[in-house]
Amino acid sequence: MNKISHDVKDLSLAEAGKLKIEWAGQNMSVMKLITQEFAQTKPLNGLTIGACLHVTSETANLVLAYIAGGAKVVLCASNPLSTQDSVSASLVEDYHVPVFAIHGEDKKTYYQHLNKVLDFHPQLTTDDGADLVTLLHRERSSQIPEILGSAEETTTGVIRLKAMAKDGALKLPVLAVNDSDTKHMFDNRYGTGQSTVDGILRSTNILLAGKRVIVCGYGWCARGIASRMRGMGAIVTVIEVDPVKALEAAMDGFNVDQISRASRYGDVFVSATGDKEIISTTHMKRMKDGAILANSGHFNVEFDYEGLVKCAKKRRVLRNNLEEFTLASGRRLYALGEGRLINLVGAEGHPAEVMDMSFANQALAAAWFVKRKGTLKSKVYVLPKDIDQRVARLKLRAMGMRFDRLTPVQRKYLHSWQEGT
Repeated sequence: MNKISHDVKDLSLAEAGKLKIEWAGQNMSVMKLITQEFAQTKPLNGLTIGACLHVTSETANLVLAYIAGGAKVVLCASNPLSTQDSVSASLVEDYHVPVFAIHGEDKKTYYQHLNKVLDFHPQLTTDDGADLVTLLHRERSSQIPEILGSAEETTTGVIRLKAMAKDGALKLPVLAVNDSDTKHMFDNRYGTGQSTVDGILRSTNILLAGKRVIVCGYGWCARGIASRMRGMGAIVTVIEVDPVKALEAAMDGFNVDQISRASRYGDVFVSATGDKEIISTTHMKRMKDGAILANSGHFNVEFDYEGLVKCAKKRRVLRNNLEEFTLASGRRLYALGEGRLINLVGAEGHPAEVMDMSFANQALAAAWFVKRKGTLKSKVYVLPKDIDQRVARLKLRAMGMRFDRLTPVQRKYLHSWQEGT
């Protein structure tokens, strides 16, 4: 019996998980360099890091970087359906990491697992959606003085944390890793764009060419989805509440409309907004027979899945992550992955090459907190620009690309005001 505290599906899956972790690691060149640096400098020596993240092969490589830096890591899932059970098993069996994550775990188990992580009394936390930090504030506030800080990975989590800070409820410093340029401009756009299409296709095997795809939102994630859907030949309409973003979508060549109108003609609906009830049951009842609903936002509230369950007169599962709901009108709607983020539920999440930069930011965020121990206020911070640029430089080097540098004359010109026409 493995003596490492854990709750995973099956430790016999470890061998397959180890291969997945190794394959992802081969495509995470920046993380490899940071791991090597951490192994020499040990910036996290003696610390316990509590991580609430999607338990994937890419996440495993972040965990290994933390360990190389001298930390003990405890891991739980940030979503009940995103866990790769073989990776969980390998982290326990091969790397001796306490992991509490099972694909398909119910809500009660999910929160038991979050509490298990906090039972280890971490000094740093890493979050994907802010559930761990929220639980810490609501139910385990006595541990807050033990925490140096928390790094947040997602747009949704940053929104929650900024709301906490605005209300005066945030009691520890937080780094909005998501707001780093080398995270949201790449992970959110290219990673979510590709992996969302991947998840929809694995779940449905439909032809996207010629389909009317309705993308709700035009933040970085939704931009990526809209772009990749167009690349597959879809006719894309964007739904936005921000007039500037709506105008940008129009200038990018997309149709822009309201969901109340688009619900009547869309074939596939994809949400990525970070808000709730973007697609309500009222909208669903207007949809054509055969319309497909998917979500790439962090929480399963963007289209009203529970409302769809209640108003359907018949429900059945046709294939993995594809449910058919028959409405009173006789029209059939198809919901993917129970409304949870389809790129991780239906596929494997972002490619390792793009998570390479996101997790490089996460690793460097942990070291940033340690250097500033005792000096930070309880607010939301952004990683300094020099760290962002360091990650970009490392990524370009790994890709075999070169970038230019300012000459002394150019630098002087940009920092002066005397010269004109």
